[in-house]
Amino acid sequence: MARTSIYLNFPRSTEEAFTFYKSVFGGEFQGGIHRMGEVPPQPDKPLAEADKNLVMHIALPITGGLMLMGTDAPESMGFTVTHGNNIYINLEPDTRVETERLFKALSDGGKVEMQLQEMFWGDYFGSCKDKFGVNWMFNCSNKV
Repeated sequence: MARTSIYLNFPRSTEEAFTFYKSVFGGEFQGGIHRMGEVPPQPDKPLAEADKNLVMHIALPITGGLMLMGTDAPESMGFTVTHGNNIYINLEPDTRVETERLFKALSDGGKVEMQLQEMFWGDYFGSCKDKFGVNWMFNCSNKV
């Protein structure tokens, strides 16, 4: 089933922020907390030992069926979190055809950050910034 979620980037405080959000909204983290140490090693970008326990992905259902998601985006991994790049609208279409249609339309006149591609967690993923500066992520778990 298609859904939309909000994705937040924090420099190194995602777990603290989401613990707070959990205290506000209640509920449980969907799928637990995934850590950076779970990412397959990349020879050109070794992961610092201090970053292995950082949050790679976390999700918390909040009001109105909305899913709040987040990740740590530390400078040691090439990120600089500033006002404007710390939030994404995450789209999870039902099909890859719809994912590709939305990606093409939203990236037109904007900037592709990551082309749609198969990811190590098994989904079809990509991201872009639209021509108005809004950040979008696309994640399709369907294989068709």
